[in-house]
Amino acid sequence: MKRSKIELGDITPHNIKQLKRLNTVVFPVSYNEKFYKDVLEAGELAKLAYYNDIVVGAVCCRIDLEVGRRLYIMTLGCLYPYRRLGIGTMMVQHVLNYVEKDGNFDSIYLHVQLNNDGAIEFYKKFGFQIVETKEHYYKRIEPADAYVLEKVLKPSANNDGDHQSNSMK
Repeated sequence: MKRSKIELGDITPHNIKQLKRLNTVVFPVSYNEKFYKDVLEAGELAKLAYYNDIVVGAVCCRIDLEVGRRLYIMTLGCLYPYRRLGIGTMMVQHVLNYVEKDGNFDSIYLHVQLNNDGAIEFYKKFGFQIVETKEHYYKRIEPADAYVLEKVLKPSANNDGDHQSNSMK
């Protein structure tokens, strides 16, 4: 039996359509052209996941400087038949390796729809915790509320262990 090959690859103008197609299948929300333009400039922060040379997943992040220096996972998804094969883990590991190598991130965070128990449990395995509930975060999908999941990498100076947003900017 042939061993399955899982790898991550760059997102380029030549394969951005594959990312668009993947996102329409995996996520209940649609992303605008600016999202895809930003992804093309994201470098290591945006990757396609391949399973035996077929695009089956993707992770897209951006750096957020609003409260400290945080990495925001905009999307991380995998086609349903390819879940539980280690592809999502490989994508999260890529993100964790990126922030570790950089060394200057305070945390990593993302939004997850309230009822997406599978995703919530998946991220908890990597040390993410629910830190906030955003009401009406999503438009045109139910439930519209989202949890904010965060993995703190280094505590901020005003942080006593609980999650607090820094009001001084």
